[in-house]
Amino acid sequence: MKKTILFLWFSLLTLGCQAAEPGAENRTARRATTVSIDGERFLINGKLTYEGRRHEGKAIEGLLLNSRMVQGIFDDLNPETVKKWAYPDTGRWDAERNTDEFIAAMPSWRAHGLLAFTINLQGGSPEGYSRAQPWINSAIAPDGSLRAPFMARLARIINAADQQGMVVILGYFYFGQDQHLTNEAAVVRAVDNATRWVLDNQWRNVIIEVNNECNVSYDHEILKPARVHELIQRVKETTRDGRRLLVSTSYGGGTIPGEKVVRAADFLLIHGNGVKEPGRLAEMVRSTRKVPGYTSKPILFNEDDHFDFEKAENNFLAAVGEYASWGYFDFRQKNDPLHVGYQSVPVDWSINSPRKQAFFKLLAELTGSLK
Repeated sequence: MKKTILFLWFSLLTLGCQAAEPGAENRTARRATTVSIDGERFLINGKLTYEGRRHEGKAIEGLLLNSRMVQGIFDDLNPETVKKWAYPDTGRWDAERNTDEFIAAMPSWRAHGLLAFTINLQGGSPEGYSRAQPWINSAIAPDGSLRAPFMARLARIINAADQQGMVVILGYFYFGQDQHLTNEAAVVRAVDNATRWVLDNQWRNVIIEVNNECNVSYDHEILKPARVHELIQRVKETTRDGRRLLVSTSYGGGTIPGEKVVRAADFLLIHGNGVKEPGRLAEMVRSTRKVPGYTSKPILFNEDDHFDFEKAENNFLAAVGEYASWGYFDFRQKNDPLHVGYQSVPVDWSINSPRKQAFFKLLAELTGSLK
């Protein structure tokens, strides 16, 4: 009898472990959304995004307007810092609640014309900008394996985006957390594991950003500008049934992509942080198209902390004017402590502040949504 009970207990435990494998339950699910690229233009399910849409003479169709929502799977594995992120109403942090509320807000973003968001396996600074980052927010373990609870939350988000017709810009590494990986071999292993995970789950609405701002402050050489193209190429060479993922990496605010990345990437990611003049932002796009090795491919801002959405000139409009996609980066600023942006934890994922409302209002106007 004891042997029978022990066998049944072991069998149930084994089944539980199998069920906990990140994304395993999704592999046979029907996928609704496929992203692709034709020259400088993005397509969803074979049709240009915002098909036929123009705004004040400028083409909107083919762009991938987006927002930086990198904390969708956030958790803090450092017991010394996790208390910093407590929800005011409960006095504690709750990673599952964060993801639940992210998913609940997604239909509202989509209704206003948002077609993509950036999320990262290692998040971003939960303070917006930080000198030191002692917290541990990483779906990637030190050896390059993937942590199941983080990946389960990410699977839920990607599935929800798929059903909403939205694209997920999935970042792998963040410079505030890459130091937790043991060595370069672990970095490479993490790239392989994450890429295979997306492909094995058959998602077609996911594009890859190898790392956020490769030129800022990474510990591992392969994540820096001189070598990050090696990881881009590695992602491109990983296939399932003849299919691969679209991939790039991003640069810090005001930086033009390097030639090696321009040649290797499927699309080009640049950031507008620190670029106060819309004219300068427009010049960044023109300069990117002049980098040696450039061929026709989309240029996409997926981080810019400048707003002024009610003005006739702003960074959003400047990017669109040069036929580049633009991404909203919203966080809590010191001179505005009551505003909780999309990167500041705990996050309010709703469109609940004047700044968020101004962004989504302009987005809806440009895309013809909410009519």
